Amino acid sequence: MTRVGLVLGGGGVVGQAYHAGVLAVLQHDVGFDARTADLVVGTSAGSITGALLRLGVSPEDLAAWTVKAPLSGDGEVLAQLAGTDVPELAPFRPLELLSRPARLPGWHMVRRALSNPLRFRPLAAGLALLAPGKHDIVAQLAALEELETTTWPERDLWICAVRRRDGRRVVFGRPGSPPAPLHLAVAASCAVPGYFAPVEIGGHGYVDGGVHSPTNAALLRGCGLDLAIVVSPMSGPPGVVPDLYAATRRYSARLLQREVRALEQTGVRTVVFTPSAAEQKAMGNDMMSRERLDEVIQQSFFAAGAAAAREDARALLKEALGGGDGG
Repeated sequence: MTRVGLVLGGGGVVGQAYHAGVLAVLQHDVGFDARTADLVVGTSAGSITGALLRLGVSPEDLAAWTVKAPLSGDGEVLAQLAGTDVPELAPFRPLELLSRPARLPGWHMVRRALSNPLRFRPLAAGLALLAPGKHDIVAQLAALEELETTTWPERDLWICAVRRRDGRRVVFGRPGSPPAPLHLAVAASCAVPGYFAPVEIGGHGYVDGGVHSPTNAALLRGCGLDLAIVVSPMSGPPGVVPDLYAATRRYSARLLQREVRALEQTGVRTVVFTPSAAEQKAMGNDMMSRERLDEVIQQSFFAAGAAAAREDARALLKEALGGGDGG
């Protein structure tokens, strides 16, 4: 039986729309239902999508909910979310966040850098030290708390965040990791440094898991998986304009390539979805904007359909589907 892992990367509200489009086309065109993945790894926006999948939301309902279209008869979870007021967010302007003063590294971070320099990521540490943001991500995800029926979903869901005191990645839901309620783990994974306030879990502050990696795909190594489906809204071609957004995409794409290579070296085959230039145009540069989500889903649906139709990708996906329901 083919075992499938699903990786959902960060990308804000726009990234969630991209997830919805890609996963909907996989269900519609290939017959792969993301809810049946053996392991879901979610980072930032991907943690929200992953949590909703594990709560039973179908990919097609995710797409419908994003554009406020009618839901299926199984869309009770999303219907409950739709009835909850969500505070409005200010535009996301990275340059403003980076201009705010950061705190000095504490002893825990210094000790980690000295004791294990090869695994220490200076950029991740620097972002973790940014001054706390003013927005409350827990309030944004208040409806998710109401949906929790157990401490954690039964099917494997790993949610990535970064501990602020030492810049270390923490994977909530993975055996041996600190316990956390689902809604707080998701909030921590989405707490963009400098924009959202850190989320406290077990006496420690946590920030966005994308600080360590926009996808954290390499976590799938050693998990007994045969195929990894990776959806990375923050990667893709960076374009020719030398601005901060292009640099971010270039960095994300480079990390993703390393992680995919690491998976394939251990025998895990991969199918990767990243936004093309047309999709990036629809997404824009404000990852918190809800203005063009319908266009993002439309573009990602068409582009993902074309990518999934490639002979190599379709063969892998059909094999995964033919191997069972992933569970």
